[in-house]
Amino acid sequence: MATTPVPQIQFVTLAIGATAQRMGITATELFNRLKRHGLVKRLLFDCYDTLHSESIDGVVWNVQEALKNWEAKEGGEK
Repeated sequence: MATTPVPQIQFVTLAIGATAQRMGITATELFNRLKRHGLVKRLLFDCYDTLHSESIDGVVWNVQEALKNWEAKEGGEK
Protein backbone atom coordinates (compact mmCIF):
# COMPACT_ATOMS: atom_id res chain seq x y z
CA MET A 1 0.00 0.00 0.00
CA ALA A 2 1.40 3.38 -1.04
CA THR A 3 1.39 6.24 1.42
CA THR A 4 1.33 9.94 0.65
CA PRO A 5 4.48 11.75 1.78
CA VAL A 6 3.96 14.11 4.71
CA PRO A 7 5.25 17.20 2.82
CA GLN A 8 2.50 16.74 0.20
CA ILE A 9 -0.18 16.46 2.87
CA GLN A 10 1.18 19.57 4.58
CA PHE A 11 1.19 21.45 1.27
CA VAL A 12 -2.40 20.48 0.47
CA THR A 13 -3.52 21.50 3.96
CA LEU A 14 -1.78 24.87 3.60
CA ALA A 15 -3.18 25.43 0.11
CA ILE A 16 -6.74 24.69 1.19
CA GLY A 17 -6.46 26.80 4.35
CA ALA A 18 -4.95 29.81 2.59
CA THR A 19 -7.41 29.66 -0.29
CA ALA A 20 -10.40 29.31 2.03
CA GLN A 21 -9.21 32.29 4.06
CA ARG A 22 -8.82 34.39 0.90
CA MET A 23 -12.31 33.36 -0.25
CA GLY A 24 -13.86 34.04 3.17
CA ILE A 25 -15.17 30.49 3.61
CA THR A 26 -14.24 27.58 5.87
CA ALA A 27 -11.54 25.12 4.88
CA THR A 28 -14.13 22.35 5.13
CA GLU A 29 -16.42 24.09 2.64
CA LEU A 30 -13.55 24.62 0.21
CA PHE A 31 -12.34 21.03 0.61
CA ASN A 32 -15.83 19.73 -0.17
CA ARG A 33 -16.13 21.94 -3.24
CA LEU A 34 -12.70 20.90 -4.50
CA LYS A 35 -13.40 17.24 -3.80
CA ARG A 36 -16.72 17.41 -5.69
CA HIS A 37 -14.75 18.23 -8.85
CA GLY A 38 -11.83 15.90 -8.16
CA LEU A 39 -9.49 18.84 -7.69
CA VAL A 40 -7.96 17.76 -4.39
CA LYS A 41 -6.26 14.89 -6.19
CA ARG A 42 -5.95 16.23 -9.75
CA LEU A 43 -4.79 19.73 -8.84
CA LEU A 44 -3.22 19.68 -5.41
CA PHE A 45 -1.71 16.20 -5.14
CA ASP A 46 -1.03 15.42 -8.81
CA CYS A 47 0.46 18.88 -9.51
CA TYR A 48 2.41 19.06 -6.25
CA ASP A 49 5.81 19.12 -8.00
CA THR A 50 4.85 22.26 -9.90
CA LEU A 51 2.68 24.04 -7.36
CA HIS A 52 4.82 23.66 -4.25
CA SER A 53 7.56 25.79 -5.78
CA GLU A 54 5.17 28.72 -6.28
CA SER A 55 4.41 31.47 -3.79
CA ILE A 56 1.38 30.95 -1.60
CA ASP A 57 -0.37 33.72 -3.56
CA GLY A 58 0.31 31.79 -6.76
CA VAL A 59 -1.05 28.58 -5.28
CA VAL A 60 -4.18 30.37 -4.00
CA TRP A 61 -4.74 31.93 -7.42
CA ASN A 62 -4.41 28.54 -9.14
CA VAL A 63 -6.85 26.88 -6.73
CA GLN A 64 -9.40 29.70 -7.08
CA GLU A 65 -9.17 29.72 -10.88
CA ALA A 66 -9.47 25.95 -11.19
CA LEU A 67 -12.48 25.88 -8.87
CA LYS A 68 -14.12 28.82 -10.64
CA ASN A 69 -13.64 27.16 -14.04
CA TRP A 70 -14.92 23.75 -12.94
CA GLU A 71 -17.94 25.18 -11.14
CA ALA A 72 -18.81 27.32 -14.18
CA LYS A 73 -18.46 24.30 -16.45
CA GLU A 74 -20.68 22.16 -14.25
CA GLY A 75 -23.31 24.76 -13.42
CA GLY A 76 -21.93 26.41 -10.31
CA GLU A 77 -21.64 25.63 -6.63
CA LYS A 78 -23.94 22.94 -5.27
